[in-house]
Amino acid sequence: MVRGPALTQTMWTADEIARLCYEHYGTRLPKKGKPEPNREWTLLAAVVKVQLVADRACGGSNRPTQVTKEVVSMGTGTKCIGQSKMRKSGDILNDSHAEVIARRSFQRYLHYQLHLAAALKEDSIFVPGTQRGLWKLRPDLLFVFFSSHTPCGDASIIPMLEFEDQPCCPVSRDWANNPSVEADGNLEAPENKKKCEDLGSPVTKKMRLEPGIPDGVGHHQSFGNQESGPIPPSISGSNLTTQELATVTGMAPSGAKVVDVYRTGAKCVPGEAGDSGKPGAAYHQVGLLRVKPGRGDRTCSMSCSDKLARWNVLGCQGALLMHLLEKPIYLSAVVIGRCPYSQEAMQRALTGRCQNVSALPKGFGVQEVKIQQSGLLFEHSRCTVQAKRADSPGRLVPCGAAISWSAVPEQPLDVTANGFPQGTTKKGIRCLQARSRISKVELFRSFQKLLSSISEDKWPDSLRVQKLETYHEYKEAASAYQEAWSVLRKQAFGSWIRNPSDYHQFK
Repeated sequence: MVRGPALTQTMWTADEIARLCYEHYGTRLPKKGKPEPNREWTLLAAVVKVQLVADRACGGSNRPTQVTKEVVSMGTGTKCIGQSKMRKSGDILNDSHAEVIARRSFQRYLHYQLHLAAALKEDSIFVPGTQRGLWKLRPDLLFVFFSSHTPCGDASIIPMLEFEDQPCCPVSRDWANNPSVEADGNLEAPENKKKCEDLGSPVTKKMRLEPGIPDGVGHHQSFGNQESGPIPPSISGSNLTTQELATVTGMAPSGAKVVDVYRTGAKCVPGEAGDSGKPGAAYHQVGLLRVKPGRGDRTCSMSCSDKLARWNVLGCQGALLMHLLEKPIYLSAVVIGRCPYSQEAMQRALTGRCQNVSALPKGFGVQEVKIQQSGLLFEHSRCTVQAKRADSPGRLVPCGAAISWSAVPEQPLDVTANGFPQGTTKKGIRCLQARSRISKVELFRSFQKLLSSISEDKWPDSLRVQKLETYHEYKEAASAYQEAWSVLRKQAFGSWIRNPSDYHQFK
């Protein structure tokens, strides 16, 4: 595995990253798109730039440095659209989970930073690479990914201990089989007063909202020290009733009884072995690729656990920007907010499934990303809102809107619902105004605008060898990226759901 910069060990703490993101959410994001008080909840994700800045007041090569931390992209959201609502024009957001919104917002930020670099502005995060037309990140910075909750899918399948204070509703046995339930990325069961503890009681309020060690962290933080380590792809489909049940039990403190696992609403993809559905800790199989659920209409969106694992090999920049980059843009660390959490499950989901991937093209590699949890709660998380609302009437529901924010000077905000800018009518869908700034077609237009600002004689070879027109053609021409993606699919993610190419033929 490729190790991240050693600087990560001393440049920040998990609580510093979480606090910065929560403050940014509270001060820089508008009320529009945020959850309705005491009735809705949402998830939050962000990318934070961490940079070493030399103290210019002191001369010499050994000048002291200070660390700056800046949120450069942010996303909220809990929804996906079903397969029937997908569009071949690239103007709808298929996946509006917070992690995906934050990553697409980050791509928008990278576009802007490459604009600065191409204009030879000194304040860009990019500097010229060794080959014509290519850029690379400055060596004095790195990126940390934050999410207020464990990503949906494999990372959310964690043991539930007999003596453990339950931070949210206990798991409903039939929840993961209920197609009408739309998951956030979630470990919790749906609203059910008969099965929920009294969240309005002073004891449970104190347990949930007091600062300090996250619920469950004391139980699960030491998983990375297990001898078994992350579960490799070769046994990822095994059932938790035998060998894997021993692994789950091994996550627990000595003598603790694993009575169940937290469930994920994400469904196994076709071609993967399915969940057993058996009661208790054997309910799920671990290590599998999963798709996000929808309301009856199956989605084609892979789980956030799967997407983060993919970004950890291919980078966060996507295929288009690889035309202009010497190396992929990797995350140095992932920080999770206060919620049910397992260090072992996070490592298994994000790095363990890909740890044996080899023969990747130059510049690509499986990153040894640092994974930590903060003890700080997100104010609009499901658990926080649930604890505060006490006996308020009505159901607690996920917020239908998603907010995108990018550190760019023009129109940094984007609020969407059902994949389109909030307030878009059926008649208005075909208008240019009815496109999210982080939709495929708009990011493609941003990329084309970036290219037009660079003289063709300074373009990289990948853009000069043939005339490219469609989104699909530009993506496929990023040969090193496509080779890396092909290797990853063959060696680890063979059942990954890919959209047909006719969904990428727009210009």
